[in-house]
Amino acid sequence: MKVRWTKLFWRTVVWLSAEVALTLLGVDDLADYSEFIFQNRSDVLSFRASISLTTSV
Repeated sequence: MKVRWTKLFWRTVVWLSAEVALTLLGVDDLADYSEFIFQNRSDVLSFRASISLTTSV
């Protein structure tokens, strides 16, 4: 696998700059919340727990 270091570097610089700018503006929490809402939940949805009700008479 060949890594394109220039592209990786610039993407990292842009991401870091956006994080700093959003933090200074006070809207970084909003961006983090939207990432949380829209993340892939397939691993959570595939988990099923069996529930059994036991009663004693």
